[in-house]
Amino acid sequence: MIERLSLAAVMVGLTVTVHFFGLMALLWMLRARVHAFRDTWAKQGGVIFVIVLGLMLIHTVEVWLYAGVYLALGALHDLETAVYFSTVSFTTIGYGDVVLDQKWRLVGAIEGANGLLLFGWSTAFLFSVINRMRALEHDWLERPNR
Repeated sequence: MIERLSLAAVMVGLTVTVHFFGLMALLWMLRARVHAFRDTWAKQGGVIFVIVLGLMLIHTVEVWLYAGVYLALGALHDLETAVYFSTVSFTTIGYGDVVLDQKWRLVGAIEGANGLLLFGWSTAFLFSVINRMRALEHDWLERPNR
């Protein structure tokens, strides 16, 4: 059991690292284009769209990392099943139509907890970006010399 918990801890650490650097890349992109926040609602919508796509990309990388581990361990035998299982575990949907052997099910459960936390982090990030956009828009609209 210790080796499976250790593997799960390594995967949590890896996905949190991927998430952190992914969010930092999105922030870098936002800061480079902060002027786009004030122009029009269409540009603001475009920024939000890009952020959501970026978040989806980050989560996709994390899901595929877990899928790769399941394949490498022999816990699942083909890529499609590994990606499917990882996706339903990471998103905490957990249909139950594909299950891991008892030896590896703890890793799958920890993947679900990991995904839940990372989706929460992404939601907080998106909420923060939208709030910041609204604050910048409000500041811009109240300037006397626009």
